Amino acid sequence: MRVSAIGCTALLLVAVGACGGRESGGDSGTAASGQCQGQQTTGITDKSIKLGGIYPLSGPASAYGDIPKGIKAYFDYVNAEKGGIGGRTVEFIVRDDGYQPPKAVEEARRLVEQDQVFALFQTLGTPSTTATWDYANQRKVPQVFVATGASKWGTDGAHPWTIGWQPNYVSEARVYAQYLKAEQPSAKIAVLFQNDDFGKDLLNGFKRAIEGTQLTIVAEQSYEVTDPSIDPQMRNLAGSKADVFLNITTPKFGSQALAADVRNTGWNPLHILNNVAASITVLKPVGFDNVQGVVSSSYYKDPNDPTWATDAEMTLYKQKVKQYAPGADPNIPYLTFGWAVANSFHKAMDAAKCPTREGLRDSVRDLRNVPIDMLLPGVTLSTGQGDAFPIESMQLMTFKGQRWELFGKVIDTRKVFGPLTG
Repeated sequence: MRVSAIGCTALLLVAVGACGGRESGGDSGTAASGQCQGQQTTGITDKSIKLGGIYPLSGPASAYGDIPKGIKAYFDYVNAEKGGIGGRTVEFIVRDDGYQPPKAVEEARRLVEQDQVFALFQTLGTPSTTATWDYANQRKVPQVFVATGASKWGTDGAHPWTIGWQPNYVSEARVYAQYLKAEQPSAKIAVLFQNDDFGKDLLNGFKRAIEGTQLTIVAEQSYEVTDPSIDPQMRNLAGSKADVFLNITTPKFGSQALAADVRNTGWNPLHILNNVAASITVLKPVGFDNVQGVVSSSYYKDPNDPTWATDAEMTLYKQKVKQYAPGADPNIPYLTFGWAVANSFHKAMDAAKCPTREGLRDSVRDLRNVPIDMLLPGVTLSTGQGDAFPIESMQLMTFKGQRWELFGKVIDTRKVFGPLTG
């Protein structure tokens, strides 16, 4: 048990934040004591808070450009109808790095030094976040809830100002390995992966998870984000005649791999698509008839799933996206992701003991089963001493008809596989 006087105080604050959430419009700003004196208040006042996000609005990963639309819709809603976060109006500045790490560094510097943001809220992509986290930590700027599941955000002790949000890639890989052990315990597996920290993290996690089993990887192919096509890699993988195809890609290449799988009519493997490419926008161009039975995983509610048709949070989300992000399609899951992570930031700020950069840094690392209404039932935010992974629960899903369909139970990878450590 991780209990201390400080921990209990944080727990109480999280509980208050969880109960109040967006409804709490009071000022949480001024500290009751001098404990916050001397801490950084750049980008935050009693009435406003400035955040900066870095996304690939252009380039090979531009599909992720829908995420900040969901975030901004949430913040605009909270600003207009709930008095902001703790009485502070949120200004969310979005920069485009084109999925290019050097550009991400340039934009991070611009946000911190020119725009003087309070925090870098969301830098998308493992390469871009890797390129910027040294800078963020040297400047002691919170880089919170980054949009990448690389395991190092939770295992590295040298970067306390940076933390992830979504389930890490190693835990996701473990879930797929567990599924295959039960369904196809002797399967031969072919893998396509992005040749960077993202792809290697998930692939290596999968390899470790199948050690000691009869599951074997019989073919591997990598691609670069600058490649125009992955058709040559897919032809090589099809030649393996593997039983399972593990597709570790970002959206553009995920769609290409699905299409190539269809064209290789002599090869009909079980297709596992990693979560970051499992959006409806990836599958639709291939044709829904051609992607039936594809397996993936999730941890937040799918706006296309009728299970959530009368869900209060989903109803609110769709109403407010239409109101505050006119022209955006609320049925695109990347917007739903944005809404959920923005709500998570809101809860973390509600729980912070100090309205400072240090206060936010500490708050995101001391979240105790904080509910986020857009996450799947049973999935909460939880961090603490020795555990810097906010979300580590997922549920498997398969594509049927025109949507993803959840199956099985929510898997808490902490309990099933043990904690992930550096």
